[in-house]
Amino acid sequence: MTLQLSTGVRNAVLDSIETAAGASAILKIRTGAVPATCATADAGTVLATVSLPADWMAAAAGGSKAKQGTWSDDAADGAGTAGHFRIYAADGVTCHLQGTITATGGGGDMTVDNTNFALGQKFSIDGFTLTAPGA
Repeated sequence: MTLQLSTGVRNAVLDSIETAAGASAILKIRTGAVPATCATADAGTVLATVSLPADWMAAAAGGSKAKQGTWSDDAADGAGTAGHFRIYAADGVTCHLQGTITATGGGGDMTVDNTNFALGQKFSIDGFTLTAPGA
């Protein structure tokens, strides 16, 4: 039998992700493949570091939760092809969430306007939504 959750429980689980990471979380976009787990050491080169808004995700509704506010940076930290992201607590060290990153329409967990970063390039995160397993 497959475990099923009510929409209320799914929303609570999703909202707890933002609570655990805390206000003003840090997003780092990196080259290469996603590490095995958030507990695994960082991998790849940091292409960008973005301080997320204090309230960086909208409240969960219907079992999903989307980015809130503008997620962008005026100057990339490095050059290369974005492969994955990690979201850290405000300390920039404690990883709480990670996933793939692709150009808009590419099917990644997070999408950006362009995955080929140049040093100092301006960029924006176009899409990021968390969806809980089905009810």
